[in-house]
Amino acid sequence: MSEQSHQVGLAAIAEAKGLHAQRVTWVHHWTADLFSFRIERPQSFRFASGEFIMIGLPGADGRPVMRAYSIASPAWEDHLEFFSVKVAHGALTSRLQHLEVGDLVLLGRKPTGTLVVDALEPGERLIMVGTGTGLAPFLSVLRDPETHERFEHIVVSHTVRQKEELAYREFLEDEIRTDEIFGELLRDRFTYYPTVTRGEFHRQGRITDRIRDGLFRQDLNLTTDARQTSRFMICGSIAFNKEMVEILTGWGLTEGTQSNPGQFVVERAFVG
Repeated sequence: MSEQSHQVGLAAIAEAKGLHAQRVTWVHHWTADLFSFRIERPQSFRFASGEFIMIGLPGADGRPVMRAYSIASPAWEDHLEFFSVKVAHGALTSRLQHLEVGDLVLLGRKPTGTLVVDALEPGERLIMVGTGTGLAPFLSVLRDPETHERFEHIVVSHTVRQKEELAYREFLEDEIRTDEIFGELLRDRFTYYPTVTRGEFHRQGRITDRIRDGLFRQDLNLTTDARQTSRFMICGSIAFNKEMVEILTGWGLTEGTQSNPGQFVVERAFVG
């Protein structure tokens, strides 16, 4: 089948299944195992910063293979950006990693998710703690004006194995501070907190260990009382999320939803 016929076929599948077929506009490979890509945003597509959506490609039998992906771009952007791991034998990511500009991908129509500021009670600071590609929704939330209206201080903590896996590091350390929209807002109100678990880096160790040991709090110059005035977003592996929930509930904090806001929220959708 020619490439043109393949794209026509994909568009037909999208129409038959009630999905969007959107064109890839940008691809960036961070490492051999991590990449990001952008697609055109349908004019009718609306979402809240921090939500996820189903992304996919047709399978061998023609049926869509769809997985949940957090949207890394904020709700006001004119494109949709995604941050993905490459899974060698993953049903979707083994093929998604070969995307090129101009390719079509399938996009769901109903974004959802728990990592939205409406699910959190008012607080002094928002602390977003993620591992690996769990950084994605935080990139969206960080660049949403509503986040800055609700919280005085914002922290993004990102833990990976090797420093090369700190995708978006340059953006979070430097570029966002010179951004014409958010640079001034974030200048004295934003902290990027990367850690690595293997190899040389100025801040080492699992973030859950640093939190339990008090190092995280010390690095941010926070008192133990700051737990009660902070709000948390958690996104990572199932084991990481579970460990973080144990820590936060141990402090007496409660999980929130949009109908019943609390002190922390956890993402429960995963990509494979």
